[in-house]
Amino acid sequence: MRFPLEVAHAVRTVVPRGMPFGARLTGSDWLDGGLTVADAVALAKALKQAGLDYVDVSSGGVSTQGQASVPKDAGYNVPLADRIRREAEISTRVVGMISSPKQADAIVAGGQADMVALARAFLNDPHWAWHAAEALGGEVAYPRQYQRAAAAVWPGAALRA
Repeated sequence: MRFPLEVAHAVRTVVPRGMPFGARLTGSDWLDGGLTVADAVALAKALKQAGLDYVDVSSGGVSTQGQASVPKDAGYNVPLADRIRREAEISTRVVGMISSPKQADAIVAGGQADMVALARAFLNDPHWAWHAAEALGGEVAYPRQYQRAAAAVWPGAALRA
C-alpha cells in the first residue's frame, strides 16, 4: 500500500480541501489467493486517513497471473462497494455492469454506494444521462442545439426502448 498512500499524501497537499479527491481501487481481482474485499477495505481506510473523500470501486483486470473469474452479472461490484463503504466509512462510487437508470438509482437510494459510474452504457448511448433523467421522471435542460431532439418535440424519441 506504500505507493498509493505516498501518491495520495502528495496529491492531497496540492488539492484544496473543498475539492473532492478520490481514487479507484480494486475490490477484488477474482483470483484464488489474490486481492480480496478485505484488502480493499484496509486500503480504503488508509486512503481516508490520507485525506481522500471517496474511493471508486472496480475489480478484475489487474493481474497478468492466471485467469480471473470476473462475474458478469449486473452490478457485480455493488456488494464490494457496499462493504467498503460500511467498513471503511468512506464514500464510494461503483462501476461494473450498471446499465439502467432504475438500477443506478436503486444502488444510490439503497445506500449501497454514494455514486455510480458508467462506461459501456455511455458507449452504447452517449445521451444516457438525458434518457436516465427522463426515465426517472426528471426534466432535462437540453442545450439550444439539441432542443429539437427533446421528447416533447421529436416523435422519434418515442422509439427509444
